[in-house]
Amino acid sequence: MGKILVIAEKPSVGRDIAKVLGCKERAEGALIGKDYIVTWAIGHLATLAPPEAYDPKYKTWKYETLPIVPYPMKLIPISRTKKQLQIIKKWMNDTNVDSLICATDSGREGELIFRYIYQVAKCKKPFQRLWISSMTDDAIREGFAKLKPGQDYDLLFASAKCRAEADWLVGMNGSRAFTIQYNSLLSVGRVQTPTLALLVDRQKNIDDFVPEDYWEVYGLFEDYQGIWFYKELKETKIQTEEKANEIAEKIHGKQGTVIEISQETKKQLPPLLYDLTELQRDGNRKFGYSAQQVLSIAQDLYEKKKMITYPRTDSRYLTKDMIPMIHTVLKQAKKGPYQKEVDWILELPKLPITKRIVNDAKVTDHHAIIPTEILPKWESLSKDEKNIYELILIRFIAVFYQEYLYKITRIIIEVEAETLLVEGKEIVQWGWMSLYPPKKQEDQTLPPLKKGEKVQVQEAQVQKKQTQPPKPYTEATLLSAMENAGRFVEDEELKEQLKDGGLGTPATRAAIIERLIQVEYISRKGKSLFPTEKGMQLIEIVPPELKSPEMTGKWEKALTSVAKGTMAPERFMGSIVRYVEYIVGEGKKKNPQIVFAPRKPNTSKRKKGKSPSIPKGFGNCPLCKQGAVLENTKAFYCSQWQQGCTLTIWKNSLDAYGCSVTSNMIEEILKNESIENVEMFLPQTHEKCRATLRINDKGILEFKNVTRQ
Repeated sequence: MGKILVIAEKPSVGRDIAKVLGCKERAEGALIGKDYIVTWAIGHLATLAPPEAYDPKYKTWKYETLPIVPYPMKLIPISRTKKQLQIIKKWMNDTNVDSLICATDSGREGELIFRYIYQVAKCKKPFQRLWISSMTDDAIREGFAKLKPGQDYDLLFASAKCRAEADWLVGMNGSRAFTIQYNSLLSVGRVQTPTLALLVDRQKNIDDFVPEDYWEVYGLFEDYQGIWFYKELKETKIQTEEKANEIAEKIHGKQGTVIEISQETKKQLPPLLYDLTELQRDGNRKFGYSAQQVLSIAQDLYEKKKMITYPRTDSRYLTKDMIPMIHTVLKQAKKGPYQKEVDWILELPKLPITKRIVNDAKVTDHHAIIPTEILPKWESLSKDEKNIYELILIRFIAVFYQEYLYKITRIIIEVEAETLLVEGKEIVQWGWMSLYPPKKQEDQTLPPLKKGEKVQVQEAQVQKKQTQPPKPYTEATLLSAMENAGRFVEDEELKEQLKDGGLGTPATRAAIIERLIQVEYISRKGKSLFPTEKGMQLIEIVPPELKSPEMTGKWEKALTSVAKGTMAPERFMGSIVRYVEYIVGEGKKKNPQIVFAPRKPNTSKRKKGKSPSIPKGFGNCPLCKQGAVLENTKAFYCSQWQQGCTLTIWKNSLDAYGCSVTSNMIEEILKNESIENVEMFLPQTHEKCRATLRINDKGILEFKNVTRQ
C-alpha cells in the first residue's frame, strides 16, 4: 500500500501536521513518515494567467481589444514560488503516493489554493479534505480521524473559482477601460470600488456640511443639574442666544417644583463572541491597529502560538459538540491573570449556555474565535499578541456573565413655567460590564426626590454649541459599514444577503482597505481614513452599478447559490460577461470635466546638445532598454509599460526568502547588475544563506551562488 500525500497551505502548518503524524524524515520540500508525506504550499502557487498569455496583442492596452473574455481561463505558476509548485507536483505524481489530503486552510480561499495546484499538476489521484478550526495537536488528530471526501467541497470550489474569475474579468477590463480613457493608471474592482464610494460619499457629506450655532440652558441645583427643554417637542436646542439668555435670567435663583418622576430599569446582554470583523473593530478602537495588523496578529496566535481558533470566520457562535471544550478552556484560563473572573463562572451550579453562545444554525464553515484548550503562554507573547489575545479571552469569559442592569431616573422640574430635565443613572448589577469598567463615571447620581417637592435653582448657565459634521471613517467604522452594507440598498432580500456577507468577507476586508491605500485612492491619517482627490475623481467617472453595494449584494447572493448548488456556475459567469461588456461600454463615455493628475515630469535640466532623456527613475529598464524603472505602491515597473514593456518587479516577490525588495536594492542592481552577499533563507527548509541577487533576462529577480551559513 502506498503513502498518502498531505498538502498544507504554508510551511509552518505543514510542520505542525507532520509532527502529529510522526513524519520526521526530511526530503525536498517535504517531511516523510511511515504512512504519510507532508508537503506545503506558500499561499497561492498558481494564479489566473494575464491577458497576454492568450494573445500577444493584449500586451499593449488598447480600447479596441476590450472586452477581454478568455474561455476557458488558464492557470499559470506564480514565478516567485514556481520551485515549490514543482516540488508538490513531483510528489503528487510520485508512484509511491496513492492518494492526497487537502490540508490547506478550511475555507473558500484555502480550497482554491489546493484545487489550483491540483489542476496545474494535472493530478487525477483521489483526495480527502481535512477541515479543522484549531491548530492544536488534539484538533489535528481529531481532524484526521474525521476526514471528509474531497468531492464534498466541489461546490465550495465552484463558488471560489467563479469569484476569482469574475474578479479578474471585472478588474482587468474595468481597469484597462478607464486607464486608457483617462490616461492614468486606474484600478477598479468588484468590492474595492463600492468600498471607496462609501468613503467618498462620507467625505462629500463632511465637505457640504454647514455648521449651525445653537444654545442650551442648564439649571444647577444643590448637587445635580438639569437641562432646559421644550416639553412639547422634547427639544433642548435653542436657536438664538437672546432666547437662551432670556430663559436663563428667568429661572436663575428661582424655586421650582418636581412635577414628574419616572424610572426605567434597562439591561444589556453580554456581547457575542468575536468573529474576525468584530475583533478588527475592537483592535482598531482600543489599540489603533489597522484591520490588516489585527488579522496578522490573530493568524500568528492561531498558527504559531496555537492559542486561538481559526480567525478568518464570520460566525459569532459555537456548536453543541464544543460544550466539553468550553469547560476545558475555562479551566486553563483560570491559570492566568483572570483567575478571579473565571472562578465566578466555574462556581456556578450550571454553566449558562444560551443560544447567544451555542447555536448550530449560526455556524457554517467555522465557529467564533475563542481561546484554545492549551495552557496560555503569556510570557511568550509580544505586546501586540497579548493585546489581541486578551481581547479574545476577556470576551470568552464575558459571554457567561450576567446581564448589565442599570436604572435610569428622569425628573422634570418646572421653574417659572419653564421645564428642566434631570437625568440620573444607578448601576443595579455590573454583570459582564465588570470586565469592561468605564474609565470615568459620567452619569450623575440623584438624591431621593418626590413629586411636588420644592427645589432651588442656584445658578443658570448658557452654553453655546454647534452642530457637528459626520465623522470621517475609521477602520472600525468602515468595517461596520462594509459588513452592514445592506443599509445602503432598498431591496429587502438583498439587505439580508448583505447582512450576511456585506462588502467583501471578514477574511478579505483588511486587504481591500490596504489595497485602496496602495493605489492611492484613500489615505490613513491617525485612525481616520480619507479619500484622495484621485479616489474622489474615480467615483465620479465609474457607472452607478460599479460603485453600488447593490451590485455586491447580487453577486454575493449568486455566489452563495453556486456554493449551495442552486445556481449553475455557467449561468453566473454568463451574467458576469454581460456585466463586463456593460462596463466597457460605459467606459467609452468619457467625462471631459475629470482630469487625473499626470505623472510628475522629470524636472532636471537637460544638458546642452543632448537628446530628450527618459524619466530618471532608478535606472534604465533591463528588458526594453528604452524606458526607466519607476516605482508604485506595489511594484517597480518600466515607464514604457503602455508601449508593451512587461517589466514588473513585485515588492513582495522575495517574501518567501525572508527579503524585502526596496528602492535602494533596485537602484544598486540596475547600476551594478547584482548585489553580493544578500542574507536570505531557503523557503523549503528555512536555512539561513547568503547569495547574489540579480535580474535575469526575463526581468525577474533571482538568487545565484547560494551558500549556506
